[in-house]
Amino acid sequence: MSERLEDIAAAMVANGKGLLAADESSGTIKKRFDVIGVESTADSRRDYREMMFRASDAMTKYISGVILYDETIHQKAADGTPLADIIKASGAIPGIKVDAGAKPLARFPGDTITEGLDGLRERLADYYKLGARFAKWRAVIDIDVAKGVPSATSIGSNAHALARYAALCQEAGIVPIVEPEVLMDGAHDIDTCYEISKATLTKLYTELYAARVVLEGTILKPNMVLAGKKSRKVSSPDEVAERTIKLFRETVPAAIGGIAFLSGGQSDEQATANLNAINAIGPHPWKLTFSYGRALQAAPQKAWSGKAANVAAAQAAFAHRAHMNHLAALGQWQPSLEQAA
Repeated sequence: MSERLEDIAAAMVANGKGLLAADESSGTIKKRFDVIGVESTADSRRDYREMMFRASDAMTKYISGVILYDETIHQKAADGTPLADIIKASGAIPGIKVDAGAKPLARFPGDTITEGLDGLRERLADYYKLGARFAKWRAVIDIDVAKGVPSATSIGSNAHALARYAALCQEAGIVPIVEPEVLMDGAHDIDTCYEISKATLTKLYTELYAARVVLEGTILKPNMVLAGKKSRKVSSPDEVAERTIKLFRETVPAAIGGIAFLSGGQSDEQATANLNAINAIGPHPWKLTFSYGRALQAAPQKAWSGKAANVAAAQAAFAHRAHMNHLAALGQWQPSLEQAA
């Protein structure tokens, strides 16, 4: 595989392929395992992820890369093969989450800043040796209009941190995924999501330019434009697509390597339907695909439930969701395909 940043980025958004976000922290995966009645141990976490990475049908056809957690990139499969090597053998690219999570932004109640820049240069060098060729850093932008959240300071601080992270990644030969997630948890309407997302992306690209980041060697992992969950308004796929593309045309340079959406709390099918609607109104100046965690994993997790006897069923459930999102990335998905499965 070519080691040029631009080529790695292009491979990450190759036609109809997308990213599996398997970078849940130990705390998050424990919550997921609690739901299916599985104890979260180093071995159970490894077995679960190995089950997905060995789902060759899904991995080779539909998955371009896998975002790993620090523990996972160091782990070996039950037979002693490094998990990163299993991913590579499927033709997918191993990647790594490198941020240390969102912490409260001092003196700005309700706002957060993502930490993890200290020591990042050295960590990136280590991850490169372990096989990672892309990384991910998530900034979290919450919306609470009544409380003045997010503040301009929060948007600016997070955009600056994303740019510093991206520059360090490129110095290390690693493609940065920049993820400025405007959360869909609030009571805001779709117009507010649009405005906050626009302010965030505008600031992000100003900072990336200032940090001399090569845009062709970056991937954007954004939220879609939709109404907050607490507003009880569900935006239709057509509305989500129209708003999201309008936003990107106003803020996102055509030069970037591509766009891989986060699912951000949408249901499996909703995330697929919205991605499909976005691609169906193309052509667009960027490749638009998926970088889904829960929207790819909820079904296989439930099917697996920690039992070796269920591995084949869980892999089939994973392959189905990956196939549906593959079709959505091409603008060829239809709801009837879900029932057919």
